[in-house]
Amino acid sequence: MKMCLFGGTFDPPHNGHFIIADAIRQTLDLNKIIFVPAYNPPHKYTQFPITPVEHRLAMLELCTRSDEHFEISDIEIQRGGISYTIETIRQIKADNQLNAEEIYFLIGSDSLAEFKSWYHWRDILQECKVVVARRPRFEKEAIDPEILEQVLFLNLPRIEISSTEVRERFLKGQMTRFYINDAVYDYIEANGLYRIP
Repeated sequence: MKMCLFGGTFDPPHNGHFIIADAIRQTLDLNKIIFVPAYNPPHKYTQFPITPVEHRLAMLELCTRSDEHFEISDIEIQRGGISYTIETIRQIKADNQLNAEEIYFLIGSDSLAEFKSWYHWRDILQECKVVVARRPRFEKEAIDPEILEQVLFLNLPRIEISSTEVRERFLKGQMTRFYINDAVYDYIEANGLYRIP
């Protein structure tokens, strides 16, 4: 069994998340992509309050239910509090009896720039293989060489969609049809998400 953990707030989940996930699965010949919605991410700074976790989880379930290679872990939701990556990796490894060669963890290149501020970042590099998805305007020169030599860069599609942009489009009443799937759009509308209260 080989799997990759894909953590995030998924607020909301958008098409770019799943294009990247499927590309990683095929490139690395993985059995599963495990989406791990964060309960309270320590590195998330946004002008929007984070949407309640039950909505984020419901939207993610709408997106993953038709693909046998995609699963959701609510491990960080069940744990509560601040979601530390190292704790999640160790627990999922133990639950699935995986070694460090069988579990991958995906981060964006923007997160890589601040990776040394993560809780027990060296342990993360020891416990799994860190996969980096390049984001626009990424420059390797800005990353500490100690980190660069221990992570795996994949030639993945560059999807210039962000959850922030999707939320702003809803707020402004702009088109979102090509950003999220229809079920997520309907869920957002039905629950009045991303609107001014």
